Amino acid sequence: MDQFTVQPEAAGTRLDLFLAAQRPEHSRARWQQLIREGRVRVGGQARKASHEVRTGEEVAFEVPPPEPAGLVPQEIPLNILFEDADLIVINKPPDLVVHPAAGHATGTLVNALLHHCADLAGIGGELRPGIVHRLDKDTSGALVVAKNERAMSGLVHQFKEGLVQKEYLALVWGHVEPRTGQIETLIGRSTHNRKKMSAQPETGRRALTDYEVMEQFSTAAVLRVRIHTGRTHQIRVHLAHIGHSVIGDVVYGRARRDELPAPALRQMLHAHQLAFAHPRTGVPLAFTAPVPEDFRTLWRAFRESDKLRGT
Repeated sequence: MDQFTVQPEAAGTRLDLFLAAQRPEHSRARWQQLIREGRVRVGGQARKASHEVRTGEEVAFEVPPPEPAGLVPQEIPLNILFEDADLIVINKPPDLVVHPAAGHATGTLVNALLHHCADLAGIGGELRPGIVHRLDKDTSGALVVAKNERAMSGLVHQFKEGLVQKEYLALVWGHVEPRTGQIETLIGRSTHNRKKMSAQPETGRRALTDYEVMEQFSTAAVLRVRIHTGRTHQIRVHLAHIGHSVIGDVVYGRARRDELPAPALRQMLHAHQLAFAHPRTGVPLAFTAPVPEDFRTLWRAFRESDKLRGT
């Protein structure tokens, strides 16, 4: 087992925080897991994560090799915006599930990533190797994946503290007024349908979304949307909450196919820009995911439809 001796300046620090500071390549959550598994000893004794270390204490630990994720690598094409030894930024296409789950054991982004980067297996100690955040299956755009434990820890911290800038483009129904606005509600699981989220739950977590109209059509609009929190389905729930559901979103809106000037075979939501600090160097990084063809086609179709109508 490896070990550290607690120095005076670290005295009074929680055990999990002490370890995360000494070995930042592992996240605090990972250290808490190792403590629960009995792989950390203080003075030869098992302690809780909340134990406050004292000067001179010997903290011994054992970090096992990453667990094999038990997932199948698959040769699925990836649109890579950036890659280095620590992370990879993908432009996720629509209709691609991020990680395996019930009904999607293969054919996911994780399967593709494991083929592209075999060392990804087990990062984070979960069955979602390297996955720091997610996009819905039918949402396209920029997504960052960690390639090692240190990058995982740093990126998770930035997402948790709201340090990551996320900007989306959304095609929505209706005439949006005001043209700029902020939506703030609690978001939680719907009491009527457990597969849906709701902006008016009895209990929920704070969610904050900013929007700006980029282009207004007679029956629809293109919005630039920035989220300050990362709740499940946040943008879709918030835009439906103000009466402007995302076009193609049949969960929080209606299909309305007969009102479309071009097909919308999925929800018209695209993660356009993603900015964060490099988890190892601290250098600011910013990425723009090109707008996919189906989104651009519908955008142009609404514009041309209005021209034909003279509106």
